[in-house]
Amino acid sequence: MGRAEEETNRRMLRVRDAMDRDYAQPLDVPALARIAHVSPAHFARTFRTTFGETPHRYLQRRRVERAMFLLRETDRSVTDICYEVGFGSPATFSRTFHDIVGRPPRAYRKERREHLEHREHREAALAAMSVPTCFTKAWTRPSSSGQVFTPAAP
Repeated sequence: MGRAEEETNRRMLRVRDAMDRDYAQPLDVPALARIAHVSPAHFARTFRTTFGETPHRYLQRRRVERAMFLLRETDRSVTDICYEVGFGSPATFSRTFHDIVGRPPRAYRKERREHLEHREHREAALAAMSVPTCFTKAWTRPSSSGQVFTPAAP
């Protein structure tokens, strides 16, 4: 990798860091290009080449990731979360969330809560069987496929 390519990568990382930090702020391609000290067209091409997605899509994904956390961990309304993470309208937020996650925000929140309740119940049942903690943790740790090992009943 040459010096020019290293400098380009450094600039793109600087912009991506700014997007991660300020995801809730209104960010557009010209403003991001100024951070990288390049033209907007060159920035958009280079960002996509470097990270495999457009700056707009990256920013949307970061906002949705933050919204997923807030939906799981808080009881705030979907509308409040929508505005907090930087979307301008609930309709755009719901459509983008569905495109990225595969289901609407309210359905995601409901599924995650049901999953957590099921997991807590399963952990309590394992604890009641007096199983060593190291086995309980191994059994309840999700795999990369999303499956959780369930031991056979004694």
